[in-house]
Amino acid sequence: MLKGKKVGLRARHEDDIPILQAELYDDPVTHSRAQGRPWRPITPGSQESSLVVDDTEQGHVPFSVVELDGGALVGTATLWGIDNHSRSAHIGLGLRPAFRGRGYSTDVVDVLCQYGFVVRGLHRLQIETLADNAAMLSSAERNGFVREGVLRSSAWVMGEFLDEVLLGLLVEDWKPATKA
Repeated sequence: MLKGKKVGLRARHEDDIPILQAELYDDPVTHSRAQGRPWRPITPGSQESSLVVDDTEQGHVPFSVVELDGGALVGTATLWGIDNHSRSAHIGLGLRPAFRGRGYSTDVVDVLCQYGFVVRGLHRLQIETLADNAAMLSSAERNGFVREGVLRSSAWVMGEFLDEVLLGLLVEDWKPATKA
């Protein structure tokens, strides 16, 4: 397990999936704001769920986020679109509603940076988030990510186009909050 100050990132357990599915993906609005594809219902236990882990997929590393104090399941975090040639990847996360607003996302971003830069040897990490996602923007910027641009009207979310903000962080600019 990779550890931050408040959370740990560990492998996804089978019993995490129904909880994450119910709280993060069964709600069309939440799912549509987090994913770049339209929501559709997924049958419980289906292998179609994006939460089911394919351990053979090398360009996508999903984690379950847990509290260090008590072990409660906080949410999900992912390093995705890993490009070993250019040494870059994207990061993303989703917190269960009961765990939002507690500073966990800033810690999750830090631990994902630790994984990407220290464990994987990447040079650049990138985040794309909706322009109105103040929590993610704040968490990214607290970890040293720089706003590199706005993708105007690039996300179709529940009947309207929304802007996305592109943020990047290079390994030489990273100041880890936690030590590997």
